[in-house]
Amino acid sequence: MQAFSVKNLVKTYSNDVQALKGINLHVDEGDFFGLMGANGAGKTTLIGILTGLVNKTSGDAQVFGHDLQADAVAAKRMIGVVPQEFNFSMFDKVLDIVVWQGGYFGINTNEANTRAENILKQLDLWDKRDKVARTLSGGMKRRLMIARALIHKPRFLILDEPTAGVDVELRQGMWTYLEKLNHQEGVTILLTTHYLEEIENLCKNVAIIKTGEIIKEDSVASLLASANQTTYILNLQSEVDPQTISDLQSFAVTFVDPLTLEAVVHKSESVSVLLDTLRQLGIGVAGLRPKSNRMEELFLNILNTNK
Repeated sequence: MQAFSVKNLVKTYSNDVQALKGINLHVDEGDFFGLMGANGAGKTTLIGILTGLVNKTSGDAQVFGHDLQADAVAAKRMIGVVPQEFNFSMFDKVLDIVVWQGGYFGINTNEANTRAENILKQLDLWDKRDKVARTLSGGMKRRLMIARALIHKPRFLILDEPTAGVDVELRQGMWTYLEKLNHQEGVTILLTTHYLEEIENLCKNVAIIKTGEIIKEDSVASLLASANQTTYILNLQSEVDPQTISDLQSFAVTFVDPLTLEAVVHKSESVSVLLDTLRQLGIGVAGLRPKSNRMEELFLNILNTNK
């Protein structure tokens, strides 16, 4: 069963901007799927069509076999949405926001209260249930958005930049909860994010969209395996003269400052060979880290090769 499927999907706005150019994409039930793309690539338009907020120009779009145009009510019941922007009343109480959302799906108050208590406890918001939303931190508001999206037990959860502005500790907690939803409860998840380490750590499969076209679709594991080089930042124990690194050109080493080097290590090479060579030159390394996460580097390389 496919959680969602789009075929030859086109969206042209009234100003003649073609946001989607006949894309084909599907996500299987139970997948944790990442959608990557720069701002303006078409991610938000695609999500808008899937959630019924944007009308397609042509093509087909289905959610669990329900056509988003011909069978819109059934399709929407399958979907929970966490948008980028906070779109609840800041003056309503946390519990009310979640329970009232259940009413839109015909869930009676007693059942909605039971479900809301369970979800809010799992998201560490139960002790805030009587607080008005405007008093919550940014991270708590994000979690409230997730709670509201789950009240009707959707089979397909769409997360559009769900951790934007959330601190690292809260992001880790949200990751754990989302993994549980996917692995234990079988909820299919579509994630868009600018934190590409989230794609690497959470998603099974990924697609990259650029100017309204899907330019790459693969499993995250296969995509990471295809990486042919990694760029490292090396923090040195003591200052070095730029001339000292002239013997390291095979590693594409560049001088950042007297205490920092940048080195490109290809897949066929070993970073330990680079460290041994530095040691032989009398250059001590205090620390080493990737310049960016692997997914970010791959993402940029794919975009640049599809200009």
